[in-house]
Amino acid sequence: MANSHLRPPAARSMGKPSAKGLSSSNRWATLAMLEEDESVLQRDWLSNLPDDLLLDIIERLDVADAMRTSILSTRWKLIPTMLSKIHIIVGSTDNVQDRTCDAARANAYVLGATRSLLESRSTSPYTIHRLCMQFFLGDASIRIGQTVAKTMATQKVACAELTVLTEMEFKRCDEVANGKQFASFFNACPNTFSCLSRLKLENLRLGESDFFPKLLRLCERLEFLRLDSCDMGYMSLLAVEHPRLHEIEILWCDFERVDLNWLPELTMLTFSCLNYLHYPLSFGYVPLLHKASISIVARPEHEMLKLSEFLGKATISNLCLGFGREKIWVKPEDLGELSQVFSKLRLVHLTAISDECDLTWTMFVLQGAPSLEELGIRVCNCSGISDEDNNNSERKDAGAKWEASDFKHRNLYVLRIFGFQSEDKFVDYAKAVMKAAVNLEDIYLHEKPACKVGCGYIPRQGDRYPRSRREKFLVRDILGMHMRPFLRLYFVL
Repeated sequence: MANSHLRPPAARSMGKPSAKGLSSSNRWATLAMLEEDESVLQRDWLSNLPDDLLLDIIERLDVADAMRTSILSTRWKLIPTMLSKIHIIVGSTDNVQDRTCDAARANAYVLGATRSLLESRSTSPYTIHRLCMQFFLGDASIRIGQTVAKTMATQKVACAELTVLTEMEFKRCDEVANGKQFASFFNACPNTFSCLSRLKLENLRLGESDFFPKLLRLCERLEFLRLDSCDMGYMSLLAVEHPRLHEIEILWCDFERVDLNWLPELTMLTFSCLNYLHYPLSFGYVPLLHKASISIVARPEHEMLKLSEFLGKATISNLCLGFGREKIWVKPEDLGELSQVFSKLRLVHLTAISDECDLTWTMFVLQGAPSLEELGIRVCNCSGISDEDNNNSERKDAGAKWEASDFKHRNLYVLRIFGFQSEDKFVDYAKAVMKAAVNLEDIYLHEKPACKVGCGYIPRQGDRYPRSRREKFLVRDILGMHMRPFLRLYFVL
């Protein structure tokens, strides 16, 4: 007792309040309060959450962790059978998710998770609103596919997505062997494909000419399709017809031409290629197509393409054209030729233009699209494929000639220039657009960003992007911003 006054006040506050010295009524009230505090501390607040909130939390976990929650209590044991979103992704328990992982081990994980999670739902009344599967093509893929097919046949699955990976990256893989493995998988698990909404394939030879149409016919609910580095034999033709496809991505595939013959629901297209003899893409019946991104890496020997012929009857409102820092493959045309194909164009981005190219040729797009509201260009000074070819002396914009004409555009509101430099080429281009676009409201001058993930761009020595206040003032003065008081200029780092 003699040393009780040395006890720190915090130590007293950590203990429970004493009932000693209180009146009888106050003592009982204090004891009741202490018992209530004990029950609050021991209560499982998480388990008392409503089902929908608890499921929303569990669905954000890795699939393995979600399964582990079933051991916590009788109620939690039912959680896996109630999940509405199931993502079983190869490598989801690995710290490093890349193609150096053991494909067999990764697929074994996917197979175990698939069986554990999906087979436990055999009598579940709950709908799976989204089922996302991603695994490597290999020995276990057939067993994974059969488990998924059984789930689709016995339960309600609103949206199913399948991504089939290959063990090797594109430059080191065997498309023919991969194609045979995929054909075996397809033949063994046809029901897996019948309910798919989204399908992603890579590094495959898609069998004979009748295999791909058969695949599309079986995927009758398909809304999204991606083919990455696929072919059907060297420089083969790919014809695409489907009643429900909304979006297609055909990336760096080795087809002589892709024919979009009949796609009544198609709204978005992403297309890229390295080699072409003539027009690598044709548009048939695509009445709803409004957004297209087309990237072509053209070499000096490739012919230039006319957009009026290339885009055909497609009336696109959002168009992105990529040049891979190589030859300008678009041939400038006059207003009469472009009037139909550009009639609904509202947004245009011209990307990966080599910094050795002049920019004046892009004005033909502005003149040919009277309804255009935003124009963006992206200039790159990183290396292109042909930059190491010392024998190639032809400029990359050699064929992109456009005769300047005095025209006025009344609907362009935004101009974006990525990779802007305080050089005559960029300043003259901005002034030309300002002169033509009489209602222009905003100009954005962006510093050079990376072209893509893994781009080796490093700001070059002598970079002339205006950073200081004085440099920005000079650019404003040269552009004559004082003559356009309602025009805003932004410098974006």
